[in-house]
Amino acid sequence: MGRDRVAHPATYVALGDLGDPIALLTIFGLGLHAALLARRVRGAILWGIGISALAGLGATRAFALETPLVRFSGVVGAPPSPSGTAFQLDFAGLLARPPVEVLGVLFVFLFLDLFDTIGSLYGLGRQAGLLEDGKLPRARGALAADAAGTALGACLGTSTVTSYVESAAGIAAGGRTGLTAVTCGVAFLCALFLAPLLESIGAGVVVATEPALVTRYPLVAPVLILIGALMLGALRDVRWDDVGEAIPAFPTAALMPLAFSITEWIAWGLIAASLLALVRGRRVPAAVHVLAALFVLRYLFLAE
Repeated sequence: MGRDRVAHPATYVALGDLGDPIALLTIFGLGLHAALLARRVRGAILWGIGISALAGLGATRAFALETPLVRFSGVVGAPPSPSGTAFQLDFAGLLARPPVEVLGVLFVFLFLDLFDTIGSLYGLGRQAGLLEDGKLPRARGALAADAAGTALGACLGTSTVTSYVESAAGIAAGGRTGLTAVTCGVAFLCALFLAPLLESIGAGVVVATEPALVTRYPLVAPVLILIGALMLGALRDVRWDDVGEAIPAFPTAALMPLAFSITEWIAWGLIAASLLALVRGRRVPAAVHVLAALFVLRYLFLAE
């Protein structure tokens, strides 16, 4: 299958094996999605994933690949049972931990969830053209819904129910109102009975690498790459000739793919903005300094 990734002694990341079937399917999907979006085809993302899946199945059979690019598991099936995770909360174990340790974990989780949500909502709101004077209208309701979903999802034992940047795909397709979210919710309910089909697309390809097995997602990766491209449009509003904006904007944009976390790029952007404002004697909202200080404390806590 070729190498999963290439580590460079100087840059740590380098170009891998473009002849690898996984890489070829990903590149094919990326070009296909880009072409469909450029042609403004309705449902471009779904069409792209479907065609890429068929191409992966065809390539696996045509070239008799040892590791299938797509494993077809069926179309309709019973919804996955939540009995092993739903409401399996260990409060006794939580209370047995030292209070300082518990508060530290809660503090970190608060930052991760809060700033992941704020970053996602702001970026998506800007893409959708919903911002008013740089602010998201009715943000309180959006944050409350996100918090409720996070708490309920945790009780049910699912992955975090929160605002995701993948919503940019729906915005690119024309979604602008709450009806878009309702439609997605209904589609997710229907998807419970399409678990085998979704598993065929989202399960990924397991690759043997050193020192362990890793999973690659050639059908999903092109979508995420294009979503990132769609969201980069906000950078045009940065005044790059102003050091006070340009320097905080750079770590804000660069650290998301490097640190794989929305929280980290918000943290370093706020810290840089706070320090530059103090050095230059410029006034910024007090919340910037407060949040920057809290992030510094967070990093000091993690360093211990």
